[in-house]
Amino acid sequence: LQNMKMVPVPEKAYGTFFEGDCYIILHTKRTSRGSAVDLHYWIGKDSSQDEQGAVALYVTQLDNALRGNPVQHREVEGHESETFQSYFRNGIIYKKGGVASGFKHVETNMYNIKRLLHVKGKKHVSATEVALSWDSFNKGDVFLLDLGKVLIQWNGPNCSIAEKSRGLALARSIRDSERGGRAQIGIIDNEKDSPDLMQIMKMVLGERRGELREAIPDAKADELQKANVRLYHVYEKDNDLVVQEIATRPLTQDLLQHEDCYILDQGGFKIYVWRGKASSLEEKKTAFTRAVGFIQAKGYPSSTNIEVINDGAESAMFKQLFQRWTEKDETQGLGKVYTTGKIAKVEQVKFDTTQLHARPELAAEQRMVDDASGEIEVWRIEDLQMQPVNPKTYGQFYGGDCYLVLYTYLRSGRPHYVLYMWQGRHASVDEITACALNAIELDKKHGDEAVQVRVTMGKEPTHFLAIFKGKLVIYEGGTSRAQKSTPEPAIRLFQVRGTDEMNTKATEVPARASSLNSSDVFLLTTSQVCYLWCGKGCSGDEREMAKMVADIVSKRDKHTILEGQEPAEFWEALGGKAPYASEKRFQEQITHYQPRLFECSNQTGRFIMTEVVGFCQEDLDEDDVMLLDTWEEIFLWVGKASNTYERNEAIASAKEYLKTHPAGRDLATPIILVKQGYEPLNFTGWFNAWDPYKW
Repeated sequence: LQNMKMVPVPEKAYGTFFEGDCYIILHTKRTSRGSAVDLHYWIGKDSSQDEQGAVALYVTQLDNALRGNPVQHREVEGHESETFQSYFRNGIIYKKGGVASGFKHVETNMYNIKRLLHVKGKKHVSATEVALSWDSFNKGDVFLLDLGKVLIQWNGPNCSIAEKSRGLALARSIRDSERGGRAQIGIIDNEKDSPDLMQIMKMVLGERRGELREAIPDAKADELQKANVRLYHVYEKDNDLVVQEIATRPLTQDLLQHEDCYILDQGGFKIYVWRGKASSLEEKKTAFTRAVGFIQAKGYPSSTNIEVINDGAESAMFKQLFQRWTEKDETQGLGKVYTTGKIAKVEQVKFDTTQLHARPELAAEQRMVDDASGEIEVWRIEDLQMQPVNPKTYGQFYGGDCYLVLYTYLRSGRPHYVLYMWQGRHASVDEITACALNAIELDKKHGDEAVQVRVTMGKEPTHFLAIFKGKLVIYEGGTSRAQKSTPEPAIRLFQVRGTDEMNTKATEVPARASSLNSSDVFLLTTSQVCYLWCGKGCSGDEREMAKMVADIVSKRDKHTILEGQEPAEFWEALGGKAPYASEKRFQEQITHYQPRLFECSNQTGRFIMTEVVGFCQEDLDEDDVMLLDTWEEIFLWVGKASNTYERNEAIASAKEYLKTHPAGRDLATPIILVKQGYEPLNFTGWFNAWDPYKW
């Protein structure tokens, strides 16, 4: 903003901001549903009140011109949102002064420069101009002494590899974009080893007296704070602004009425304003002013992030704060179409597993590592040790036990491993712990290369179903051990779901009429006979799969009966008739969830996650533990050089993440541990153009 007018910034200078100015950033990205538009206004810490007012006004006008499609953000220097930071992959540079003070964004004589930049951050890098003095330095950050023709990168002794490499990327980007590639970069990683560069630094900064300061860690919001979401209704009453709290987490979508405006406060970490389609123009106009007023009333810092969102054009960040978010006519995954309001059974789409290697994104979407043709070995935890299970009974799991399933498959000629830890609902705490410890031992035997997957009974992932080729049976209680303490029940009822060998499982349910459901096939086993009960909504494929399972659960004669034509003995076995679910099954549905990547840090005893928006493989650093949330599963990626504490805390962090997630997530979501260099296809498929040889 120059003299209160919008002036375009030359592309060369993108990412460089004068602290005395305000800026507007328009970002458009193609998505599967058209395009996503974000509009940010950025406030420099030395900009005037007038400029701040003007820039907010321009954003409102731009939003109108773009028919209310953009998500609008207010950004304050040094406290930018993760979305904003994702646009400037090499980092953001803050310059002293402003356009008005005679500086121009691109100057011809770029060589008579003398400045010191303090570089901070690992995932999101920013560089601030600081005083040319040794007092500006500390032990934990990277500093760039920019002398025009020479750039000296000084690495603090406590810097991580990632911080050093991000610092270098920034130095190179200054050289290439501001100096046309004509500048030299020198690096001081250890002062003793670089006497010549130190000589130059001393000429500019003088001799250093005294010790360097320790680095000051950034104050960041932790997950507990972010989980504290509150929704407020905002309206005018007799010329007064009324803000009324209406709900806390978990929030549901129906709380948002199209006639009104709402403020969603995410623990003071970020403020969202949602503007209903049918709310008045006046209400829409004052969205930012209200949010700023709200921040002041709450005593939050003035740098708090604000995002203004229009009804129907919500950002992914906003939607994930709700328990469930449904879009109109949403197409999901591969050719599944949902229409809100209509309840229908969703047909499973068959997909061609031979395509998995050619299209890793398919592996990710279908949650499949391979075509399930590998080898399996199964162990039961008995007396806290691993006991091999008889291969004849592979696929039969009892709720009183814990199991380890090792799946081995070949990829480009060498073995890869997936290790499933299946936890029965009635297993003891000791057994669950022993299961995890034995998994670590088994993983060690395979060179620490296995992908470990925690499976909670009833929440088995797709690939787990596929490797048992339609023979997966889950018994509610009991055990598969030789000496059984309790006799098996005489009458059992199993619900069978699935249309082929890749997606079928049978689950024991209470043997009562109320357990039935018209959408499915059920097997009722008694001491004389095994009934195959076919609900009105089941398909021929489902009936075929149920016949296969029937031979596993019962050696008796099989009788197929159709819903509505049951013999009296059938109801007797179930203890009499009773009402049961007869509507067609409604697929539990979630919007097409955008995967999210976070850096996890548990250093300070507080659990802190930094989101990386628009992520790619480059964002996985050797010294990181990263969490990838794809909604149906949680991946933990463990870098080779990550510290032991964070590695050991990884699973606990993932559980903590699910627990504190504002949307009230299912705590039984599978958690998958992936190690650097041994990433399976269903992980790499979420990244664009994954390079298997990068490391």
